[in-house]
Amino acid sequence: MVKINGKDLTIEEVISVCREGERVEITDEAKKAINRSRAYVEKKLEEKAVIYGLTTGFGKFANVVISSEQTAQLQKNLIMSHTCAMGEAYPIEYVRAAMLLRCNNLSRGYSGIRLSTVQTMVDMLNAGIHPIVPEKGSVGSSGDLAPLSCIALGLIGQGMVEYKGNIVEAAEAMKDAGITPVELAAKEGLALNNGTQMMTAVGLNTLWDAEKLLKIADITTALTGEALKAIRKAYDPKVHEIRGHRGQIDEAENLRNLLEGSENALWLHDDKVQDPYSQRCAPQIHGASRDAISHVRSIVEREINAVTDNPLVFADDDEVVSGGNFHGQPMALAFDFLKIAISELANVSERRTERLVNPATNEGLPAFLTKHGGVNSGYMIAQYAAASMVSENKVYDHPACVDSIPTSANQEDHVSMGSTSARTAALVLDDAQKVLAIELSAAVQAIWLREEMGEGGISKLAPATRAAYEYIRKMSDPVEEDIIMLDELAKFDAMVKDGGIIEAVEKVVPLK
Repeated sequence: MVKINGKDLTIEEVISVCREGERVEITDEAKKAINRSRAYVEKKLEEKAVIYGLTTGFGKFANVVISSEQTAQLQKNLIMSHTCAMGEAYPIEYVRAAMLLRCNNLSRGYSGIRLSTVQTMVDMLNAGIHPIVPEKGSVGSSGDLAPLSCIALGLIGQGMVEYKGNIVEAAEAMKDAGITPVELAAKEGLALNNGTQMMTAVGLNTLWDAEKLLKIADITTALTGEALKAIRKAYDPKVHEIRGHRGQIDEAENLRNLLEGSENALWLHDDKVQDPYSQRCAPQIHGASRDAISHVRSIVEREINAVTDNPLVFADDDEVVSGGNFHGQPMALAFDFLKIAISELANVSERRTERLVNPATNEGLPAFLTKHGGVNSGYMIAQYAAASMVSENKVYDHPACVDSIPTSANQEDHVSMGSTSARTAALVLDDAQKVLAIELSAAVQAIWLREEMGEGGISKLAPATRAAYEYIRKMSDPVEEDIIMLDELAKFDAMVKDGGIIEAVEKVVPLK
């Protein structure tokens, strides 16, 4: 059970809810805070105070006063009119994460929403009712209006949802689950759709997988090092400590541990002095990405416990403040940084793959890693595929946050485009996973060929890389003759994503 109070939710807890179906509960402390905030809103409504979003319209209509008889319709209209998202639906884990983050945001007690409304969204989450949320249409301020409105639409029993593996009407799913749709009261529409929870949900999931990809990148680099007889001296700790970057130091330690005991990748070789940068500088390259990803984690950790709607209710101070916490700029910058960091893991991986397949650089291995070149093409086009995705990432890597198109008749005259930053980070991640999958496949093929050539590639592996190799060979056989490569590469893509190879290696050595 994940208990939310708006203050100490962790990334790990979000993942447990959005991917593993962990149940959610609002703490008693949070319930009191929510009720206190709502009582203040009710008091202001009775006093007929003019407050943005409670008794006025929204955006450019902020100067239009709404009568008490129209406030409920105002909130419902807000949600329906703002459901302007389009395109393919977000994956369910992203929607679950956004629902959880929204409930956590509201649990701080600064939103003026009713406890019953927050509880209904928690009940939907626990029952597995997931509103369909198209992925396009958010400019990232006032937060993720369109996608969050799609989530709120399900809360009021409208629109379509995913429930028990089927796409059904929200009202039907809620009836089956015994949940009563919400009739929105004053302030509740804005409390539900102003904020950064959708972009944060997408970025958080991408961040989680990027952290796993760092380990995959190190394992893959070590296997390539085994295949190409790398020089381990480049990972000497004193080299990295005098530069001082934490990520670089940790990466070098990982590579030392992964290659400890190898008879292929020696501390020094008699016949060569240094490796190309893609191998020798892996700690510096991967380490910079590691530091960037760590920085993004710190920002996400703050945002998942942030209050990001508007206006904010400070009941103890007798104030309702119209601010701008919904603005997605902190997340937009972070997720643009994240996708660049991920992209670099793919960039350098493709260069190592090129070294593996190129007879001019692969330390005596057969061209394109096939025994029968000519009639067989081997891994020739696998490197093309990696190059294609690396190049594609350069398009996605353009920072979305440097663009802004004013909205709401120039009332909202600077927007973050943070949703695009998060969505493109997810696209970059998928490409990077596939590029590393290609290197991983090529590396184990090269190690097998060393053995076939009588050079003892497999028998000379370090304990950690042997664990990786043996795990992979449970899923994939060496390529003797040309095969349908898309099927083969799909196996490696799945291995990169499911993390089983990391577990196999960490039974031998820990990885940072």
